[in-house]
Amino acid sequence: MIKRNSNFAKLSSRYLFREIENRRREFARNHPEAQLISLGIGDTTEPLPHSVTEALKAAAHRLGTREGYLGYSQEQGFQSLRKKISDIVYQTKIQPEEIFISDGAKCDIGRLQLLFGEGLSIAVQDPSYPVYIDGSILQGVKEIIPLPCTPENGFFPSLNSLPRVDLIYFCSPNNPTGAVATHAQLEELVHYAKKNQVLIIFDAAYASFIREAHLPRSIYEIKGAEEVAIETNSFSKWVGFTGVRLGWTVVPERLKYSDGTSIRSDWERLTTTLFNGASNIAQYGGLATLEIEGLQEADKILSFYLENAAILKESLLSQGCKVYGGDNAPYLWVSCEGTNSWELFQSWLENLHLVVTPGSGFGTYGEGFFRLSAFNSRENILIAKERLRVNLKMNSIQNYGY
Repeated sequence: MIKRNSNFAKLSSRYLFREIENRRREFARNHPEAQLISLGIGDTTEPLPHSVTEALKAAAHRLGTREGYLGYSQEQGFQSLRKKISDIVYQTKIQPEEIFISDGAKCDIGRLQLLFGEGLSIAVQDPSYPVYIDGSILQGVKEIIPLPCTPENGFFPSLNSLPRVDLIYFCSPNNPTGAVATHAQLEELVHYAKKNQVLIIFDAAYASFIREAHLPRSIYEIKGAEEVAIETNSFSKWVGFTGVRLGWTVVPERLKYSDGTSIRSDWERLTTTLFNGASNIAQYGGLATLEIEGLQEADKILSFYLENAAILKESLLSQGCKVYGGDNAPYLWVSCEGTNSWELFQSWLENLHLVVTPGSGFGTYGEGFFRLSAFNSRENILIAKERLRVNLKMNSIQNYGY
């Protein structure tokens, strides 16, 4: 019989979000009367914008006609969508031919890990989204160096102490901390990468939440980044396509391997070999998102989630909690003040009937924190606010991890 991929044995025994769901289900089964509110999983909750749903419906209808039917589209995506992203998102700084449409940023990160294979060393923000590490382990990457991102260093790692690596994963706005890198910080990152011949994979999936104009939404706002960086992005959190599935990856033409050959060419070969292209219907939805009406409707939804974050943040701050993020990102990063993050998870589940995400699931430096997500209905956010106000004030705060 075939042997198991030995890299699976190197993964953590429990996947973060599956463990959360298992514990939530067990508690709900034993306490059916409890009204559980999930502030843990980063899944969108608000309906899609009207103009986008109309575009999706029209696209589906066209597929039912002889004239409008489409089979496979180009693996790289509709040229019209690539052009729209170039114009709207990157103000033509990135050419359509450098943009590859996909079924989501997470899927593209997995394909990028396949592109570069096992023979490299990587550095990853700690805490960070688990797929950067887990996907690398599955590819056989053996050297993974954590980049501590803590309140003490402003959630930006010290690059001077970093040993030589081939690749750096960097996410801004960050999941889970909600931290947004400044121009100066990204300039430092790009300068380091150019000086040391390091490739950056820049995850910009939450860039649409940035409201402060001085904060960069793309690594390509930094001069020279197109020589050292690949950027992934997504319609998932921007317009609510978590279930529709649509994203893109930018691989600039100027990006080269050490021998001078084109990384973009290899990426195109990989995607055309292993991927048959994003859904035609989803791509029409992406085009509608990038029209004036779609952009305006999407912006209202993004503002709604940021208002949710502000409500939660104010509630926690009023109880003396240390809270980070939530201003230009949908996540709050909250200090447990020395309590084990899984213990706090269990305490809040049992006593407040709130589901959060333990920070330890995001890395060593995530311990001592937990993540709250602003993706929820306003009703649930206000109920959660009231539970926090009543319970954290009436009970010994030590009971809840503070």
